[in-house]
Amino acid sequence: MALARQLRLLSLVTHLPLAPRRDLTVRGPDEPLPVVRIPRALQKRQERRQSGQRSPLRPVLVRPGPLLISARRPELNQPARLTLGRWEAAPLASRGWKHRRARQDYFSIERAQHEAPALRNLSSKGSFADLGLEPRVLSALQEAAPEVVRPTTVQSSTIPPLLRGRHILCAAETGSGKTLGYMLPLLQRLLGQPSLDPSRISAPRGLVLVPSRELAEQVRAVAQPLGSSLGLRVQELGGGHGMSRIRLQLSKHPPADVLVATPGALWKALKGQLISLAQLSFLVLDEVDTLLDESFLELVDYILEKSHIAEGPADLKDPFNPKAQLVLVGATFPDGVGQLLSKVASLDSLTTITSSKLHCIMPHVKQTFMRLKGAEKVTELVQILKQHDRTHRTGSAGTVLVFCNSSSTVNWLGYILDDHKIQHLRLQGQMPASMRAGIFQSFQKGSRDILLCTDIASRGLDSTQVELVINYDFPLTLQDYIHRAGRVGRVGSEVPGTVISFVTHPWDVSLVQKIELAARRRRSLPGLGSSVSEPLHQETLLQQA
Repeated sequence: MALARQLRLLSLVTHLPLAPRRDLTVRGPDEPLPVVRIPRALQKRQERRQSGQRSPLRPVLVRPGPLLISARRPELNQPARLTLGRWEAAPLASRGWKHRRARQDYFSIERAQHEAPALRNLSSKGSFADLGLEPRVLSALQEAAPEVVRPTTVQSSTIPPLLRGRHILCAAETGSGKTLGYMLPLLQRLLGQPSLDPSRISAPRGLVLVPSRELAEQVRAVAQPLGSSLGLRVQELGGGHGMSRIRLQLSKHPPADVLVATPGALWKALKGQLISLAQLSFLVLDEVDTLLDESFLELVDYILEKSHIAEGPADLKDPFNPKAQLVLVGATFPDGVGQLLSKVASLDSLTTITSSKLHCIMPHVKQTFMRLKGAEKVTELVQILKQHDRTHRTGSAGTVLVFCNSSSTVNWLGYILDDHKIQHLRLQGQMPASMRAGIFQSFQKGSRDILLCTDIASRGLDSTQVELVINYDFPLTLQDYIHRAGRVGRVGSEVPGTVISFVTHPWDVSLVQKIELAARRRRSLPGLGSSVSEPLHQETLLQQA
């Protein structure tokens, strides 16, 4: 009996290293060993692996219908019929993009409509005559711009209160026709006032202040044909020149009725007593969000101090004691307007006109975001431009704007495109005025179909022929993104607009996530509110679909 027990212990010790851990429990001599059962799915997978067969791909179920967001990973797509709630968690396609493993990922905000919001829900019977414009102004408009048949939503909302003498703050999306919205009432107002005896220096009755020379050229090009038909002189005063050149510009032509100027050039002319604003009847600050930037604010303050701003419509009725009607225009609703205007006028006299699509992602422009490493951007850009060049040769493509954040990047990138035999133009702020003159106009006329530029080409410039905007450097702010993207899909554009953005840095990803979240929820971009929305008189609200 004792011998049998010792033999069993010896057998157990001998087989112990070979036994699995689950069999270390003490078992009775007659207890059967457990049976390990392998799952059937695992057996089939092992059999396929041994036979060299691949597992069949699992089909991805996609609901039919258009998409609002299309991502590289289909599970992150969002149908156009779906709108996320304000507090609903959003499965962002750009989530995780701050990690380097996210490189080569991408997503697009698709077009939700084909027509620009400024043209939506307009009656085909609407006309400029219904807005209160005089027959002479209507004839001048028909002669200068026969393609302009009916007013946009912005023009329908701004022209009547301007004709009533109200100060206006118009904040609407880019490409909605704001220039004609203030230019037509300006010219009509000057027609109804007698010209006072000219003094020894130039004294314009209408002033349009713009932040860049290129925009001054464009506004002058819009106003000059209209003014010529009405017998009014329009003159441009661009910056980048010394006092001798400014003196020559002003003395070369007769005194202007309407002056289109940049803050720096006008400041020099006022300091040199070459211009007087004593007879000013109409003052426009175009792209006011840029003019309120710290680089222009001191100059704009000085110009407003030299202008006699009317307290209200009643002050505009005395033709021999002219007071200026004030118009502020921008594509992003500016902060700091209240502090600025409180120095020159009552805030109660200012009517704000805002668009329901203000600060929103443009619904008629496709916008693609690509997560790239910095070294990959040049290759991707060259590939896109060469593909566009092949399409452009067939006559079915528009022009291209490539935005960079610095002048040095524009120059460096230009040398790269020269090496690849890609013809282009360059426009950046460090160019001398003589070199900058006419570059954007040449681009508009089609001398080259690619323009490398900084943000000086993103504010207000008319670009109806632009089909593609490429953000080689992602913009530093959401305001800059709105203005850059606004170069396509403008009123009058015949080509569909697309924006492609290269996303490289973590701070770029932060802005992209805000844009994507706003698009998924169909809300305005965050952080672009106004500081004057409370005290202002809200006379008109643009209702756009």
